[in-house]
Amino acid sequence: MEFSDGFASCEHRELVRSASESADPLSVTPLQTSSVSPKSPRSSPKSPSSPVAHAKPASPSKGSPLKHDRHSHSPNDGCPKKGGSGGKGTWGGLMDSDDCSILDPNDPNYDSSEDCENSSAIRKTADFDEFRKKTTIIVEEYFANDDVVSTANELRELGMPVYNYYFVKKLVSTAMDRNDKEKEMAGVLLSALYANIIDSQQVYRGFTKLVESADDLIVDIPDAVDILALFIARAVVDEILPPAFLKKQMDCLPKGSKGVDVLKRAEKGYLAAPLHAEIIERRWGGSKSNSVEDVKVRINNLLIEYVASKDKKEACRCIKDLKVPFFHHEIVKRALIKAMEKPQAEGLLLDLLKEAAEEGLINTSQISKGFGRMIDMVDDLSLDIPNARAMLRSLISKAASEGWLCASSLKSLSVAPVKPSLEDSVAKIFKLKAQSIIQEYFLTGDILEVSSCLESENTTCSAELNAIFVKRLITLVMDRKNREKEMASVLLSSLCFPADDIVNGFTMLIESADDTALDNPVVVEDLAMFVARAVVDEVLAPQHLEEIATQFSGPDSIGSKVLQMAKSLLKARLSGERILRCWGGGGSSKPGWAVEDVKEKIEKLLEEYESGGDAREACRCIKELGMPFFHHEVVKKALVTVIEKKNDKLWSLLDKGFSSGLITMYQMTKGFGRLGDSLDDLALDVPDAEKQFIHYVDKARTIGWLDNSFTFNKSGDGKENVICL
Repeated sequence: MEFSDGFASCEHRELVRSASESADPLSVTPLQTSSVSPKSPRSSPKSPSSPVAHAKPASPSKGSPLKHDRHSHSPNDGCPKKGGSGGKGTWGGLMDSDDCSILDPNDPNYDSSEDCENSSAIRKTADFDEFRKKTTIIVEEYFANDDVVSTANELRELGMPVYNYYFVKKLVSTAMDRNDKEKEMAGVLLSALYANIIDSQQVYRGFTKLVESADDLIVDIPDAVDILALFIARAVVDEILPPAFLKKQMDCLPKGSKGVDVLKRAEKGYLAAPLHAEIIERRWGGSKSNSVEDVKVRINNLLIEYVASKDKKEACRCIKDLKVPFFHHEIVKRALIKAMEKPQAEGLLLDLLKEAAEEGLINTSQISKGFGRMIDMVDDLSLDIPNARAMLRSLISKAASEGWLCASSLKSLSVAPVKPSLEDSVAKIFKLKAQSIIQEYFLTGDILEVSSCLESENTTCSAELNAIFVKRLITLVMDRKNREKEMASVLLSSLCFPADDIVNGFTMLIESADDTALDNPVVVEDLAMFVARAVVDEVLAPQHLEEIATQFSGPDSIGSKVLQMAKSLLKARLSGERILRCWGGGGSSKPGWAVEDVKEKIEKLLEEYESGGDAREACRCIKELGMPFFHHEVVKKALVTVIEKKNDKLWSLLDKGFSSGLITMYQMTKGFGRLGDSLDDLALDVPDAEKQFIHYVDKARTIGWLDNSFTFNKSGDGKENVICL
């Protein structure tokens, strides 16, 4: 045989091939199997280094070329390493794992997609870890510097929008363990980042994660259920979370979890309460929401001035001076509402938005968000502007044709949806059960039992069934005595139905007044008193009367007469006290407080607090009076004492009551207004009473107790003018 450069010659290779072909296939030599068998015995120290030395030919013959192949010409001997693994041509050790193996691109079995998947998973984990670390720093810096714009820029620069849900969760969970200031800051930041930096799906997912982790949060934060419920309610009020979130998540969570408690508290404890939006926005002191309200007022004022002056350059300068680029969608929204309310100003307002868009003053994201918010609220606008949907569709078309709105980025503005009505059989059955519940209530006076029965009968919280119950309650009590009428009003104020459901109930009630008049000749007077009492009890807001009035045309209709009489009752002097006592007061036949007794109690508790009492105890006493509609008297008497004695201690009590939601803005405004009415009498004892009063009005506006529209004239009239959007 001839060998050249360590390789077998062609003749040698041919002999090996012919020998292997003629060999018995059943007599496979160790030479063929030793390189693949994991159970190959360890090499003997005396065995030659060549793998051929292990071979025992099946039938060695004299002329076999294998006998000449005594030594390997490879520099590696091929024997397993110590421990029986790792050698060339072996499978490794028995306990070896492939988890840590590195994929070799030269391997015949190499799969590039597997390598990419592993790399992608590792990269995603690393990116998320990096996002978590940076998010923690951003949240802490925001609570330290209170800079919304800087925080928005930092979050945008991270360039990982897919993980923004974690930012929502981190921000809220961190704020939950902080003071009211940080909670308010977190609420304002979420509202500012919504749609512009964090899309709606990420916000939704972030709150979903928070609700799911409620059981863990309560370990470190004892009142986590209430705080998280308030965050969710605040998100719904700020329109960054859809109300349907509560129902959907409640169906997904296991029964008995703290997340279910959170959602129930948010729905029934906050969102179902009268004037809930105002209470929720002021719950954490309103230190930040004041600035938001101020910006809204400034936006409204600049639009009014622009329509009057037609000066686009000045209007753009005012927009720039606001320094809230993340809040420009509010400008778009309010401009569109004004264009719909005043068609003659439509061209001017669209020109302003076009100019601001072309100059880059309002970016495309904010414009789309403003139009998107209009699409979301078009059904509510239709109550005041009947053709609001068609007008909005026209505005979208004009803006898109002029090139400053991308209509494809908006939700579809479909034809007004038809509300699915309940089946007649369902409504009929509920009416019978509602009548039974109401009659039992007149016998027992148990409000909690009524609430429990309603929950079991109206498991879906149907708005239509709530309205039916309101109508049925008042219809049944119309021909009863004053005791039952008082009980009906007390029940109505205790059930905490949504205001829209009560409005619909009264609308249905007035629509059927013609039939009721056949049995009750004084139906107009009774209905007017019920409507007025609902306003005094803050079950209805005064603007709801205008909403109901839109359903009845003609001054001679029963609906118009009822509402006109209700407004007359509410405008009368001391109307609240008179309407409150119209049926004897104190539902369930219990004697109610006399007005003079209540005033005396208020004076005593204010005196006790002024002499060194505790603010928390004073608020508890105010609450125990059980007359939230009479809290304006607390405001008035506290202000009189502050002006007379020039002592601001009672001012701090009002601040405590307002921040805790005990005294609403409506009651605060009414209290200031009543003091303005009696300012001439107070000036007889305190010459500078008017000067002091004006000072405190300005101070109350600054800290958010009064709306900026509250005005005081020298004649002593305190009025709250409603700002038209």
